[in-house]
Amino acid sequence: MRKILLTMICFFLIVAVSYGANGLIVVKSANSVKETADKLEKVLLHKGMIIFARINHAEGAKKAGEKLRATELIIFGNPKIGAQLMQSAQTSGIDLPLKALIWEDKSGQVWIAYNDPQYVANRHNIKDCGNILAKMKKALSEFVKAAATK
Repeated sequence: MRKILLTMICFFLIVAVSYGANGLIVVKSANSVKETADKLEKVLLHKGMIIFARINHAEGAKKAGEKLRATELIIFGNPKIGAQLMQSAQTSGIDLPLKALIWEDKSGQVWIAYNDPQYVANRHNIKDCGNILAKMKKALSEFVKAAATK
């Protein structure tokens, strides 16, 4: 029994590490894709973010004659913050503005994913924006939590 338990713990640790290794933070939502996206957009606007685009991937797929479960992408940001990251490493502009992907999986569960700001910093070798990154990480977590709860 102990061996089985240890094996299961190791398996879950490996899955968790590999899942986070791609730089995505993924949060379960208690709402539909549309409700989650609407709530996220509302909180972002309330916090002074700019919504650059909201893309309904399922609608796009439908127009192309394809089927896709509900999936939306919100592109948003704060140019003042983004500019500071790009001043440190202009290549970070490939990851900015920020994005949140909201989708429904095969079982009907809705998820929100976004890039971990520290992953973006590591990807672009940003060393001088630790305070900004910490604030971004905290804010993104709060925005997503607000969108994901009932």
